[in-house]
Amino acid sequence: MSASVCDAGHLMPVDDAIAQLLAQAPPPPATQVIGLSEALGRVVAEDVFSPLDLPSWDNSAMDGYALRAADVPAEGGYLLVAGRVAAGQSRQQSLEAGEAVRIFTGAPLPPGADSVVPQERCRVYAQRVWCPPVRLGEHVRKQGEELRRGATLISAGQRLRAQEIGLLASAGIPRVKVYRPLRVCLLSSGNELREPGETLVPGQIYNSNRHCLAALLRGWGVDVHDYGVMADQLAASRDALALASSECDLLLTSAGVSVGEEDHLKQAIEALGQVNFWRLAIQPGKPLAFGTVAGKPWLGLPGNPSAALITALVVLRPFLLRAQGMTQVLPTPVQVPAGFEWPHPNQRRQYLRARLDSDAHGQLRVTVHPQQSSAMLSAACWADGLAIVEREQRVVRDDPVAFLSFTEFL
Repeated sequence: MSASVCDAGHLMPVDDAIAQLLAQAPPPPATQVIGLSEALGRVVAEDVFSPLDLPSWDNSAMDGYALRAADVPAEGGYLLVAGRVAAGQSRQQSLEAGEAVRIFTGAPLPPGADSVVPQERCRVYAQRVWCPPVRLGEHVRKQGEELRRGATLISAGQRLRAQEIGLLASAGIPRVKVYRPLRVCLLSSGNELREPGETLVPGQIYNSNRHCLAALLRGWGVDVHDYGVMADQLAASRDALALASSECDLLLTSAGVSVGEEDHLKQAIEALGQVNFWRLAIQPGKPLAFGTVAGKPWLGLPGNPSAALITALVVLRPFLLRAQGMTQVLPTPVQVPAGFEWPHPNQRRQYLRARLDSDAHGQLRVTVHPQQSSAMLSAACWADGLAIVEREQRVVRDDPVAFLSFTEFL
């Protein structure tokens, strides 16, 4: 990552920048073993294998009658009801020819039974039940049908969602080895910044990036250490960065790395480590900085709120997820017909604040917000995702457009 990219006036493609960041991501944090109740959102540190078959025995998928399919005539017939088995119970006695057993969902099939008839298809007369024809194995969950003993339940590098936690629990696994949450230091720069609730004087603005970025980081499972606003003074910036680098795994800032004489952040970082600048072929968010502070990775995002949001989603997120030990870190766009015109090509890949709307025929189309300023967040609040317009691309209505739902970034 050489500063010459910026010095030469070239724009680095977004995918190239992400690839370089992923190649230089630090190894994941130390591991710890935790209970399932604490595991939501954590990244698994090793492959987890099933200690048993799922299901562990043949069981009924319905409330009904367990029987041998061969005992039911082609036109249906009567069988003797020889008992009942509820979930949590089992029957050791083998089913005899011409017998059926009342069975409930999840209960183990009695020995000798091979099929289940739902109760609503049966007619009961005292100790007999009439059953219609049944296919062999119908409504039976076979042992090992979902997973065999020794099969991989969860792969290393996978983030645990509710369904993965449920799968681990179904295999009887109470604890899992995961990586410790990544500690990220969040620093803001700018004497003009004030916190919401404070009174503004001319020239001051509220610090939206601090709260927006912190919310994103927490959603990505990061342990956020908020260091507040650094004063635009070289010594103050250097002291804040030195403290943050000693306590965190990664540093994140927004704004403050331009060439202005009041932007001391760049000088402070250079005194403690290294700064690399990129100019990315992305809109919004062209300026981006990457480097190290006392050996810890540092990323500097643009200061404009929408630019900071977009670059955090598109560029920062994959880097952070990889640094947490995740393997799959890139979102997957879908192709949707455009419900808009974009006649003027651009030198940068554009991430337009957009959403999916249905037309008069019920067809989903991508609609973009009319205001795409890098300084305004209202369009992102209106949107439910990002429409991607590639470099030098023109879009006419009904053209396929790549759309990234905001849910892909969570």
